Amino acid sequence: MLLKLSLSSMRKMMKDYLILLVGLVISISIFYMFQTLALNSEYTRENSLISSIQLVFNVGAFLLAFITIFYIFYANSFLLSLRRKELGMYRVLGAKKGKISQILFLETLTMGILSIIVGSIVGIGLASGIGRMLMSQLDISAEGYQPFYVPALLMTSGFFLVLFFLTSTVNAIRLARATELDLIRAEQQHDRVKATGVRTVLVALLGLVLVTVGYVSLYHLRELVAFGFIIGAVATTIGTYMVFISLLPMFMQLLKKNQKWNDQKLNAFTFAQLRFRVNNLTKVLATVAMLIALGVGAMAGGLAFQQNVSLIAGVAHVYDITLQDPTQADFESIKSMTVEEQLTYRYKVDGDVIYYAKDDLLAHPPLISSNSMGAYDPDIQPKRVSTQLPASAYSMNEKSEQAGTAAMEQIPEEWEKTIRNEFVSSYSMLDDKSLRIVDGPTFDGITGEEHTLLLVRVDDFVKYKAELKAMDQRQMERIATFANGNDSEMLSTKYSMYESLYAFTSGTMFMGFFLGIAFLAMMASCLMFKILSGASRDRERYKMLRKIGVRKAWLVGSIYKELFLVFIFPALMGLLHVLVGMEMFSVILLDPYANIWAPTLIFVGIYAIYYWITVQLYRGIVLPKEA
Repeated sequence: MLLKLSLSSMRKMMKDYLILLVGLVISISIFYMFQTLALNSEYTRENSLISSIQLVFNVGAFLLAFITIFYIFYANSFLLSLRRKELGMYRVLGAKKGKISQILFLETLTMGILSIIVGSIVGIGLASGIGRMLMSQLDISAEGYQPFYVPALLMTSGFFLVLFFLTSTVNAIRLARATELDLIRAEQQHDRVKATGVRTVLVALLGLVLVTVGYVSLYHLRELVAFGFIIGAVATTIGTYMVFISLLPMFMQLLKKNQKWNDQKLNAFTFAQLRFRVNNLTKVLATVAMLIALGVGAMAGGLAFQQNVSLIAGVAHVYDITLQDPTQADFESIKSMTVEEQLTYRYKVDGDVIYYAKDDLLAHPPLISSNSMGAYDPDIQPKRVSTQLPASAYSMNEKSEQAGTAAMEQIPEEWEKTIRNEFVSSYSMLDDKSLRIVDGPTFDGITGEEHTLLLVRVDDFVKYKAELKAMDQRQMERIATFANGNDSEMLSTKYSMYESLYAFTSGTMFMGFFLGIAFLAMMASCLMFKILSGASRDRERYKMLRKIGVRKAWLVGSIYKELFLVFIFPALMGLLHVLVGMEMFSVILLDPYANIWAPTLIFVGIYAIYYWITVQLYRGIVLPKEA
């Protein structure tokens, strides 16, 4: 009989359970997808690019698991609070405490198992679609990749099953410890309005100081390094909670005292509702603000990493194409591009020395980057090498036995930087070799084999990735003479650098995007749970207003306005955290705010959907049903 009553109650609360189920399914499915990419060892061994970003998905899975633990405990506590009165009535009617705890345990565990099944199915679909999309973007083979991967399924099921078992046990223990009176009177607890005093003002000031210290630490992370990150994270988190605990009630009191706004329609009732409720919401709103910062920050950070790949490659290499002894196929490819500059230089290799013709360099001086990772300005353009070469010969990387006989000047800094960044196609070209710039007669007298260096700058590097990849492949075959038998030879061209960075940042972007989606879904669910848990206490107030003749449209408008104010406070604080916190990535990124509007719009969309659902559910609880 008790089981039938429990099932009947669960059917009535299906909307609340669906909210929890959606958040859990999102978390479980993304966790499984991360595990397929992190644990699929046979596939990663055959694909070095995937292997290089394997750690990214392991970190993502850990962060997701950490946040999910708190989400599940909080969400189940919410569901328990909704059923306290009902379970208390069962106790009053004679049901045994152990039997009720057992039924609640089974309900929670059943919901968990159902979410694991649904989440795993969705996760397999994500692993198939998103995993293959990642491989397509990285231009690697999907052969051997298994979206349905048993070790990932076991890891996901095992972790969440243990988590749901612990949650079910905690709920059962909490229910067993509560008395019948505590359960029945759960909805009769009243919120109290805190008086604003010196203590509140001091807490508010200290909170603002801590948030400021956190922002300054994150902004100057380049100088403070790890210490700055720790101070920034701790100070910002503590300061956020103190600001919400102190300033939010003060703000609502000021809003209530504003006669002009308070006298409009039902604003007096709306502001009074918020004034009484806000003290019970401050900690939750602060938590939501931090989750918003984590969610939007994860998406913005992942996107910024990928968007900065071309910028970083552009700082390291001004010229998009660096070719040693270009072939006819290379020239044909270049003809299909929009070329902004094309330079050709001669050099000879004689033993362990590379000779560049000074006349070629001075006749067509190359460009050199004016930016660096430490000081980047998108408005600064590359400059032309202007340092003259009056001497007949210059050298660099000179061996000690050669330097004594040659007595040459060192190659000027501008030219040395240009040669290292733009003239060299592979990391082994300068290994154990000296490099000299010599005048015409000296160059003509060298008996070594003559080669040609081609530098090309195009209008849009990314547009020609397919052609550049083919050029690099042909270049690998032609620079074997410089490799000295090194089978692991790597190119140092702009495309090669771009490709290696792109592989890592693509994994970071995917991880950040889905991690952010999971954080935002769980964050909005927590806020929804908290608001709806107090809705039953508001029912009588709305019923009374309706009985005295207040129009239903005004009541509906009051609900929209009240919940909008509740939702907007953590959103603004969370987005402010993101805007300031992204500056810490300037240590490793040239433009940490690249396309930050995209994750912001995604957050606004998700947040708006949850706001609308919360309003509809709250409205269904508090507004009396009319015939």
